[in-house]
Amino acid sequence: MTTSELKPIIEALIFVSEEPLSVKQIAILLEDEAVENIEAAADELIEDIDARESGLSMRRIAGGYRLTTRPELSEYVRRLLKSQPSARLSLAALETLAVIAYKQPITIPEILEIRGKVSTSAVKTLLDRRLIVSKGHKQVVGRPMLYGTSKEFLIHFGLNDLSELPNLEDFEDLVSS
Repeated sequence: MTTSELKPIIEALIFVSEEPLSVKQIAILLEDEAVENIEAAADELIEDIDARESGLSMRRIAGGYRLTTRPELSEYVRRLLKSQPSARLSLAALETLAVIAYKQPITIPEILEIRGKVSTSAVKTLLDRRLIVSKGHKQVVGRPMLYGTSKEFLIHFGLNDLSELPNLEDFEDLVSS
């Protein structure tokens, strides 16, 4: 297929997908269309969407492509969604999530050592919201559960992978200022 034939197909697939679609997933759906052709069409589609100053943007998130609303339109979207229940996390859950994101895989006792506070209920909340997942057991006495971030974490925070997290040194600079 040509790029101009691929772009609307890719856009439609990404629009209806609940999760970001990878190039490999799109290739399978298009009966093994060449990955290079799909990437070229997706890159051109990103440029097209940006050029027409749409209310949407297409981004690479969690190893795939996703349509999102433009950040500068967040206030209007917030007004629409205002009546829906809040999906906010408590400070304890956010602190625990940050520790897990930067130190994964990590056990609850290790989180306690870093935070200085018991984090069991925060871990349960994060598991319930699918922001973290079990990564197996640590090979020590008692075999405590190891936790790490999930694909849902990447999607929720708009990250393609964990390398896009801010550096810890940036936070240290803020604290020492």
